[in-house]
Amino acid sequence: MRGPRKSKPVGVLTKTLHIIDLLQDSHSSLSLQEISSQAGINKSTACRLLAHLEGEKYLGRDDKGGYCLGPKLLRLGSDYNVQAPLRERAREALWELWRVTQETVNLAVLDGLEVVYIDCLESPHDFRLVSNVGMRAVLYRTALGKAIVAFLPPEQRELLVKSLRFQAFTPHTLTSPEQLNRELNAIHKSAYAVDNEESMLGVRCIAAPIVDKKGIAVAAISISGPTSRITTQKTASLGNVVKATAREIALRIVSPPTPA
Repeated sequence: MRGPRKSKPVGVLTKTLHIIDLLQDSHSSLSLQEISSQAGINKSTACRLLAHLEGEKYLGRDDKGGYCLGPKLLRLGSDYNVQAPLRERAREALWELWRVTQETVNLAVLDGLEVVYIDCLESPHDFRLVSNVGMRAVLYRTALGKAIVAFLPPEQRELLVKSLRFQAFTPHTLTSPEQLNRELNAIHKSAYAVDNEESMLGVRCIAAPIVDKKGIAVAAISISGPTSRITTQKTASLGNVVKATAREIALRIVSPPTPA
């Protein structure tokens, strides 16, 4: 009796996956020569595969011409498939943040060049900012988006910033990669981000990243409300409250509570 037949690996697919795995594990972009050498692929073959992956937006290139993961792979790797567990483990902390601040509370993940809201708790105030699950917003004009991007690996952050097409939604919107990069550097130091009327006049949002064991953002939380309540004088103190909640959620993700 014959045993199960072993199918031969598809050559091109195997080589493509080797390249993706190599870039996924790399802490920096890689040149054509480095990819060819480390993946054990002929240079001309590697060049063709890289050109195709770049053309399909699965890979990108930095200012030095090195290859890194592109928007489509970043989208696939954005923890989109863990939304339900993330919402479940974050919900208790989100309600506590809502109770303390009495403002609209949001939980969002990165999807390409946008953030997607996966949980929202509306403020009890009559005058409030309304958010909905599934709502999308361009990352550079939201505190949520900026908080996530500030805590991505440098190559991913650089690629995302380069891919953006800036547009002024209000007089306060960031309108250049230089402005955004300066703010992302500041966010990485303070560990919270502010949307200072950048999406809508009269509205201010404060966000903090939820990071994994490596310090890479997998999501972010925010509070949103009118500038009359979320004043500039309160930004730092509210930022600390949002940061503390984000840290609590991160711990729940890394070490979820043991069922009773």
